[in-house]
Amino acid sequence: MNLKAGCLLLVSLCGGAWSVPVDRNVAAPQEAKEEVPEENGDTGLYYDRYLREVIEVLETDPHFREKLQTANTEDIKNGRLSKELDLVSHHVRTRLDELKRQEVSRLRMLLKAKLDSTNVQTLQMDHASLLKQFEHLDPHNQNTFEAKDLELLISTATKDLENYDAERHEEFKRYEMLKEHERREYLKGLDQEKREKEEQRMQELKDKHRQHPKVNAPGSVAQLREVWEETDGLDPQEFNPKTFFKLHDTNEDGVLDEQELEALFTKELEKVYNPKNEEDDMMEMEEERLRMREHFMQNVDVNKDRLVSLEEFIKSTEKKEFNNPREWETLDTKPSYTEEELQKFEAELLDKEEELKRRAENLRQEQELLTERGKALEAQRKEYQQAVLDMSQRQKEPQAADGQPPAGPNGELQFQPDAQKLDKVAEAPAEPEAQVPNNLPAEPPQNLPIHT
Repeated sequence: MNLKAGCLLLVSLCGGAWSVPVDRNVAAPQEAKEEVPEENGDTGLYYDRYLREVIEVLETDPHFREKLQTANTEDIKNGRLSKELDLVSHHVRTRLDELKRQEVSRLRMLLKAKLDSTNVQTLQMDHASLLKQFEHLDPHNQNTFEAKDLELLISTATKDLENYDAERHEEFKRYEMLKEHERREYLKGLDQEKREKEEQRMQELKDKHRQHPKVNAPGSVAQLREVWEETDGLDPQEFNPKTFFKLHDTNEDGVLDEQELEALFTKELEKVYNPKNEEDDMMEMEEERLRMREHFMQNVDVNKDRLVSLEEFIKSTEKKEFNNPREWETLDTKPSYTEEELQKFEAELLDKEEELKRRAENLRQEQELLTERGKALEAQRKEYQQAVLDMSQRQKEPQAADGQPPAGPNGELQFQPDAQKLDKVAEAPAEPEAQVPNNLPAEPPQNLPIHT
């Protein structure tokens, strides 16, 4: 058993590939096989990326890979294999520690976003307590990846995937009920004449959708031979189960995983669904694909490990049902919900609509309150500004009355000339200069007698 087929036998990742059917040339089947593109299939789990990265890192350790090859399904389920984690190399453990810290950081961001969306006010977030709701890792140790983490990861993925298909079916049922609800609401809004025409048009589309070729039961000889002939390009009379298995084990890991199996049903689905046709719903096509895979697994997967081994596949072709299957009933033969379920669903929609209206009204009232508060704050700000201006003006008036010079920006006195005195000086006539008589000598006489 290889690592992907072991650790992910419960997680539908064992091949890690999404199989795309291609036409193969009979003369060169190997070349065609090498051209098959591989893409990572998504389990749909919210920790899918973390799960994949852990598996990829463990794959690089020779010791762990060797132990996995000798492990059985029970060893993986009961956690015995997890104890081998203590023996892996140091760089593998270091990388696993890093992956766990990244996952814890991602979960913290998810928790914060959830709390923010629900308007929950918390003074301090207790991450350790909140992380307990996530079961795929040990919340008490947020820094290192230990054996308990691997055990929790495998057991949680096993449990979640067992419920995953049921959740997908429930999600599809709600999709169909919502579609019918919207159809009825649309018809209610039309007058009688238009409503009758629209109902007739819708019924014609339904009838047209039901007119399709016969769909072979998944896993029957007719279905597999059709793939053998039209997809693989081989003679249907030379159908060989072992060769068929190897052709469609696209990643050559010795098992057919769920993605590789679902790729086998493409030809049958194309008989019923065409994305270009208005009457064909692609959501219904994916639900049909899921139903086909479940039917196939129920008849072939003996040990319920969500994988089909070559031995299981060969044994299924030896059963009576393989050559004489019952005709496959498509989704259009019966509704996926009852009228009672639809009425309950519509009541839930009405309750949600009323709740949304209440929230919208509360938001509107809060917006109005914030607007009024904003106006009051703006008026208060202007009032404070005016008060500051008035106070500044009153401080200047006493200084002018006392005849004191006004104060400067730092409190110093500013002396300035009196304006009235300057005006009087400017208005007074200028005094004439003293005139010297013209008959006076230019110089005083010399040697005048001095009277005593």
